[in-house]
Amino acid sequence: MDYIFHEKQEDALCAVHCLNSLLQGQYFSAVDLSNIAQRLDEAERTVRLDPTVNSPSCVLESETASTSDSRTRVKFNLKSTESLGLSTTASDDAADEKSKNCDDSGFFSVQVIYEALSIMGLELINCLSSRVSDCLQSPTEERGFICNYRVHWLAIRRLGTQWFNLNSLRSEPELVSDTYLSIYLAQLRTDGYTVFVVRGEFPSCVADEVLTLSPVTIPPIRPPVTPISPTNQILSATTLSQALQTANKDDRSASSASSISSPNTSMNMDEQQELDLAIALSLQSQHEHLTGESHRNSNS
Repeated sequence: MDYIFHEKQEDALCAVHCLNSLLQGQYFSAVDLSNIAQRLDEAERTVRLDPTVNSPSCVLESETASTSDSRTRVKFNLKSTESLGLSTTASDDAADEKSKNCDDSGFFSVQVIYEALSIMGLELINCLSSRVSDCLQSPTEERGFICNYRVHWLAIRRLGTQWFNLNSLRSEPELVSDTYLSIYLAQLRTDGYTVFVVRGEFPSCVADEVLTLSPVTIPPIRPPVTPISPTNQILSATTLSQALQTANKDDRSASSASSISSPNTSMNMDEQQELDLAIALSLQSQHEHLTGESHRNSNS
C-alpha cells in the first residue's frame, strides 16, 4: 500500500501528520500551522484588549463562574466554534501572552485544524452537532474523520471504496471494514476521543484512484497451527492412566453432589466418562503404535 500517503509520528507533530494523511499529501508543515495559530492568537488578543471591537469573525462573551470571579471567553469565528462543539478559553490577564493554539512541543488546537481545513475548502464538524446527526449512524457515507484525545490527533479516510486508519502512531495504514467502522468510531468515543467529520470536496489523490480500480484484498485470518510431535503431544501410558483416574474421581464427586437436583446428571456424566475413556484409549493406542515403530527402527 505504498500509494497511500501515511506520515508516521515525529516529535509531537501528530496534528500535522493527521492533516496531511487525511488530505493525502504534504499540504501543511509545522510552520504553516504555527502561522495559523499566531493569527488566531492575535485575533483573540485584539478582542481581549478592546472588547468594543466589532469584528465579523470574532465575538467576545462574558460569563460569570459559580464563584465570585469573572472569566472571559473568546471565540474566534463563531460559526466554527459552534460546529466544533468547543470553546476557546482565554485568560483575563492581558499581559498573558502564552498561546492557547500551539505550544513548543508541537501541539496545535482544534481551532488551528479547523482553519487549516478551511483553506482547503473543507469543514471540520463535531459529530455530536445537530448539523451532522446522521454521520455516526451512516459513517460509510462520509469521506473522512478526524479524532482527538488530549494532544493526539488521528485521521480515518475513505480511499476508493475502502476505509483506512491513518494514525501516525501506526507503522502503516490499517484497513477498516465498513462493518467495523461504526464500531471503531464508537470505541474511540468510549475511550475519550472527540470525533469530527470532515465535509467538502477533498483534493484528488493517487490512492483514491488506485483503490477505486483495485481495492485492497486481505487474506483470511487462520488460527496458528502447532506442529504435532510424538514426543510432546502423546501421553505416556503412566501419565494417561493417572489423568484418567483423576478425571473419573472428579466426575464421580460432581455426579454425587448434583444427583439430588438433577436426576439426568449421572447419566450425562456416565456418557462423558465413556467418551473420555474412548479418547484416552485412542491416544494410548497411538502412543503404543509410535513406540513400537520406534523400537523396530532402532533394531533395524
